[in-house]
Amino acid sequence: MKEINIAQVLVRKRKEKGITQDDLANYIGVSKASVSKWETGQSYPDVTFLPQLASYFNISVDELLDYKPQMSKEEIRRLYKRLSTDFAAKPADGVIDECHQIIKKYYSCFPLLLQMGILLVNHANLFQEPQKIKAVIAEAKELFVRVKEESDDVSLSRQALYMEALCNLTLGDPQSVLNLLEGSIEPALPPESLLASAYQMVGRIDDAKAVLQVGMFQNIVVMFNFFPAYLLLCVNAPEKFEEVLRRALVMADAFDMRRLHPGVLVGLYLAAAQGYIAQNKHDKALDMLEQYTTMVTGDIYPLRLHGDEFFDLLDRWLEDLDLGTSFPRNEKTIRQSMTDAVVNNPGFAVFAQERRFKRLVEKLRQNALQ
Repeated sequence: MKEINIAQVLVRKRKEKGITQDDLANYIGVSKASVSKWETGQSYPDVTFLPQLASYFNISVDELLDYKPQMSKEEIRRLYKRLSTDFAAKPADGVIDECHQIIKKYYSCFPLLLQMGILLVNHANLFQEPQKIKAVIAEAKELFVRVKEESDDVSLSRQALYMEALCNLTLGDPQSVLNLLEGSIEPALPPESLLASAYQMVGRIDDAKAVLQVGMFQNIVVMFNFFPAYLLLCVNAPEKFEEVLRRALVMADAFDMRRLHPGVLVGLYLAAAQGYIAQNKHDKALDMLEQYTTMVTGDIYPLRLHGDEFFDLLDRWLEDLDLGTSFPRNEKTIRQSMTDAVVNNPGFAVFAQERRFKRLVEKLRQNALQ
């Protein structure tokens, strides 16, 4: 991790100028040993020498210090995984204190700030108290706003904008979401098609296939993110509700989503169960919860993003994602949250005395302990 890199700057600039350590020491008025320690990182020049050194090499003090509190993509990935694991195993208050220290130290590393905000959003519910959860979400929102307003990376700023909107929605502020996003939906202009055509024209057929697989995979995942919300909006139109659910399940079977990406089916099963309860179709609701439980307690672990026989060129792209093939939460935390989504869901309280529901609850609780 790069911080103050004055040692490298001094070595580089001295060699560019063609002078020895003795020459530099004589100019500044220190010993050769002092210059040697500066250049090997054993010590830093006294602050009063900084303007003189910068002037001598005709650079600014900022350039001399080369202070860049940045983390590489791989370092951010490793840090995220460690903190996610810590959230699953340690008291959340202690982990968030460490998060605060890291954020303060790397406050100008915008890729890190984005991931730290995402980390907080994904683990806010571990604090349990409603006010604390809101405070953590609000803290994450501040990070997203900083990234959106300060980063020069368009893609990073766009991600931060969407995450800011998510925080506003979670905090019960839909008007702010509308202010941020309303009118921002534009016709999709997927780069994958253009890239694939260009790859094909230069004879890179495997690259063309790979980029199209990436496009298909991403759009399928996005589709399943839409299904639960749309399904619940159709509760009062039973025929429409059934058709939406049927198409979603057909699509899930066609692309074998239970193996490819089981995480996207979680919301669908829960939304279907809640919709059937609202329609007073309790047996169908329990059927959905049964499918949910079978999936989340099945052989889907260890959880990771991956390709399959159809998406056989996807893995290289997945490895290059911010978190690689890892999920944004530790597996233990995910197991517990998937249990809580049923056990602590007031919408399913109607089944509290149902023997079938009790069996599902016990199965989920056992899964959370693994």
